[in-house]
Amino acid sequence: MAIVLHDLAGVEDRRFSPYCWRARLALHHKQLDHEARGVTYADIQAFSEDYGSTTPVLDDNGHIVPDSGAIATYLEATYPDRPSLFGGEPGRALTRFVENWTATAVHASLGGMVVKDIHDHVVEGDRAYFRQSREARFGATLEATQTGREDRLPDFRKGLAPLRLTLRQQPFLGGDAPIYADYIVVAAFQWARTISDFRLVEADDPVWHWIERLGDLHGGLLRDAPSYY
Repeated sequence: MAIVLHDLAGVEDRRFSPYCWRARLALHHKQLDHEARGVTYADIQAFSEDYGSTTPVLDDNGHIVPDSGAIATYLEATYPDRPSLFGGEPGRALTRFVENWTATAVHASLGGMVVKDIHDHVVEGDRAYFRQSREARFGATLEATQTGREDRLPDFRKGLAPLRLTLRQQPFLGGDAPIYADYIVVAAFQWARTISDFRLVEADDPVWHWIERLGDLHGGLLRDAPSYY
């Protein structure tokens, strides 16, 4: 297979990286045959000199592209005959806002609510590294960081108001069909549901209905992945 995506994997082959999910969704959107090859944190360290120190990493016939955003840009430029990820330059510019909003309004809160669950789902050999690096990042133990998440959940849900209001007016952020902006945001929820049974949104929330709509696409890629709900 010509295209390989190095994709972070944990126990039971659970693919939990939101950035890797962005890349996988982009490849499916472009209708490109590929292999999503699971790697561990230890694997990343082993091939970091060639591929960089994070995932995802795209290998397209020997052309290496690290970083989910760079991968989306590369796919759009290299395969212009396939469905567009951005819908033109205005869509690409708007995607930058969505990416920044997701980082500050979604990832910043979500990570602390599931960090111990992530630790419990990385492979055994990765757990010491994960604990050390994340406890340094959060300035507390994984257990302490995740404790009290039920009390933080209402504020997290309230912060989804711009997303929720948009999805009450249209089925996707891209309008009638998804674009890369949809994949950026939904990847965060996919990250959580693959490693935790802690529900971030209720079943009657427009955000959840949107997640389900995206789950029906691309052969059920999101829906059929190992997850808790």
